[in-house]
Amino acid sequence: MVYDLHTHSTFSDGTTSPAENAAFAAAVGLVGFALTDHDTMDGWAEAAQACQEHGLDFVPGVELSTEFEERGIHLLGYWVDPTHPALVTECVRLRAERDRRANAMVANLAALGIDISIDDVRAQAAGAPLGRPHLAAVMIAKGFVTDEDAAFDQYLADGGPAYEPKRALAPVDGVALIRAAGGTAVLAHPGLGSRDAPLSTVLLDQLRDAGMKGVEADHCGHDPAARNYWRAAARRRGMSVTGSSDFHGSRKESKIGDATTSVSVVEELRRRAATAVDGKG
Repeated sequence: MVYDLHTHSTFSDGTTSPAENAAFAAAVGLVGFALTDHDTMDGWAEAAQACQEHGLDFVPGVELSTEFEERGIHLLGYWVDPTHPALVTECVRLRAERDRRANAMVANLAALGIDISIDDVRAQAAGAPLGRPHLAAVMIAKGFVTDEDAAFDQYLADGGPAYEPKRALAPVDGVALIRAAGGTAVLAHPGLGSRDAPLSTVLLDQLRDAGMKGVEADHCGHDPAARNYWRAAARRRGMSVTGSSDFHGSRKESKIGDATTSVSVVEELRRRAATAVDGKG
């Protein structure tokens, strides 16, 4: 009786379709799962239809990009209104910003002797918002690196020689946007290393005060010490603790259902989404 609250598809930087994600979730016995593609809700219709076919509960979500001190902070927004004007505008802006950023990183790589083209990156993305994994895939295909970890560790990680920051909202403004769109905000994978900004408890307090309701402590990328630390940090602040695989298909080792969230936590987050707009959630 558990959910996986963080999965990606080909609508962002995953390698599987929303329907395939639903099939995987059903195969491992989940009650339901969330589709949380980066800065887009375009995969929801396919995911919802597939969940209906498999008897699963679909949790509509989005992984919203924000920036803190030129480092990436990701927010998971559940049950947001996909037609909310400000949220739609920000997702469209972020897609354009991802395009600008990808062009800049291609230029940065060229200066380092890594010759790839933006057309190859767009072909790899196949219409999805451009992201660093798409650049990494082209680098691998052209033989510049052996795998995605090498691409990030040597070139693309936050602060790396080819890195280009996104121009994104501050995290507290991202939480406010998710709440204004009727959703519940959860902090994604706060304990990850070089690819995301280290998060201080001061910022965590600011996010809580802005209305964030949960922390993704039980993330597949967190070691036991990180899981314990972020569980305790969330509980001390009265926030829900979630778990998820952050499934990206073949791009990551984790599988749907490798880390999960209980039904009771999902229902608490759903209740908070239902009352987000009136300020009571």
